[in-house]
Amino acid sequence: MRQSIFICLLLSAGCLFTSCENDPKEVAALFADQRPDAEIISGFQTIYSDSAQIKVRISGPLMLRYQERGQFIQQFPDGLFVEFFDTDGTISSTLASKYGIRNEAEESVLVQDSVVWQAIRGDRLDTDELIWEAKEEKIYSDKFVRVIQGDKLITGVGFESNQDFTRSKVRAIQGVVNLPTER
Repeated sequence: MRQSIFICLLLSAGCLFTSCENDPKEVAALFADQRPDAEIISGFQTIYSDSAQIKVRISGPLMLRYQERGQFIQQFPDGLFVEFFDTDGTISSTLASKYGIRNEAEESVLVQDSVVWQAIRGDRLDTDELIWEAKEEKIYSDKFVRVIQGDKLITGVGFESNQDFTRSKVRAIQGVVNLPTER
């Protein structure tokens, strides 16, 4: 009887030690896009204000915050959504992308991959990369852009605008198409 109990305990212990094994390559793949020194914030929302007035709200599924060369960096590997507010507190434009990175000291944001900037009044910009300089309230790109302004579709390379999209221009226009008006 003692011998059978000992054998059962030995077999149970053997199962415990062999069944809980993780492949190091699989574990490393889970954390490949994350830095070990980063703060990880899931489901974040950040509000920037000036003189108690909301200027910008940034949200997204994941933010990594870390220090690089003495500066704090915020990385948005799963995308971000930005809302810009005008002086009366209403949303004037939005910006969405699948990836972004922000330098906190310089107050600059680089967004990439399926970038869409939409003004509430209807103007829209589509591009692969856009830079937002928060201090200057300026947005620009050196990449190919597709802009819809009123009843015109404008394509070209390079773009610059203020952050509420009221003063914008395409630098090297490649084409202008009149869009059909809705009735």
